[in-house]
Amino acid sequence: MGILDFLSGQFIDVIHWTDDSRDTLVWRFEREGHEIKYGAKLTVREGQAAVFIHEGQMADVFTPGLYMLETNNMPIMTSLQHWDHGFQSPFKSEIYFVNTNRFTDLKWGTKNPVMLRDPEFGPTRIRAFGTYSVKVTEPARFMTEIVGTDGEFTTDEITFQIRNIIVQESSRVMAGSGIPVLDMAANTGDMGKLIAAKVSEVLADYGMMMPEFYIENISLPPAVEAALDKRTSMGLAGDLGKFTQYSAAEAMTAAAQNPAGGGGMGAGLGMGMGMAMANQMAQAGPWGAAPQQQQPQQQLHQAPAASAPPPPPVEHVWHIARSGETTGPFSKADMGRKAASGELTRDTHVWTPGQDGWMTAGDVRELAQLFTILPPPPPPGV
Repeated sequence: MGILDFLSGQFIDVIHWTDDSRDTLVWRFEREGHEIKYGAKLTVREGQAAVFIHEGQMADVFTPGLYMLETNNMPIMTSLQHWDHGFQSPFKSEIYFVNTNRFTDLKWGTKNPVMLRDPEFGPTRIRAFGTYSVKVTEPARFMTEIVGTDGEFTTDEITFQIRNIIVQESSRVMAGSGIPVLDMAANTGDMGKLIAAKVSEVLADYGMMMPEFYIENISLPPAVEAALDKRTSMGLAGDLGKFTQYSAAEAMTAAAQNPAGGGGMGAGLGMGMGMAMANQMAQAGPWGAAPQQQQPQQQLHQAPAASAPPPPPVEHVWHIARSGETTGPFSKADMGRKAASGELTRDTHVWTPGQDGWMTAGDVRELAQLFTILPPPPPPGV
């Protein structure tokens, strides 16, 4: 290596830093024993600050701009070195570039549930998570309190500590707010600003601040959420009697629209449920009130009447299976006409709701009567 190459390696004329990592907070200018030339150019870009450390002491801090490193631009360095105005020789100094941009979309969350006393539920536990952003506001203080001599300091090295501060302050704010858990979703914006202000008070000692803080979700324990969902479902149901009738009607509709899941069986079951429901509604009167509630007032003082007879039994409806297909439902009168016409015989397979599988008509007691009352076939020759 020639003497000119050696001399050129001893001086650095341009000092600058370009960052494309998106997570680096501090980067040390690598000199590797090289000296900095008096009068060298220092470029500090927007969103950066340059901090000079000379012989272990904090020296000058440069904000964005282009500087010529001379005695008039480095007052603290000049004071530490006792330089006079005729200084011209190179000097050694550590230079750290500090990223003062805003680092966004950092995650936070409560590892353990936060205990609080809810005005509506009483003592309960909640979890929360969201995002936040931080930025360095005082590079010199940040270097002194956090970075030290780390040559490349990233956000991962400080976010763990920041998350601990966030969890502490957010727990304090949410537990002391007095806002019911069910209303916290409507107040996350205000709580986020309050938490960010509290956290920024602590971060100020590190030379940082938290410009943004977002609460994305506040949740209850799974058991409490399940109980809350059940309570909400009961509120949506309203009148349980009407809700039961509605559910039965929905089941009938679903069974009728699913022929593959039972075909005539589902339709017959739906028909039976419908007839039973109609019978109950008929007994309850036109407005759903019990008959005794609609009696005249003067009957209240009379002797109790004999108990009303039980409602007539629900007529069975029947389905017929033939050649792999089912038809129906048919009333008993329909079945009698089919027996008279010969369409229904003792060997025909039939089914009705409540019956255990398909049976031949001759084995069903109620249908066997249809064949015994038929007249015998006419004699020959008549």
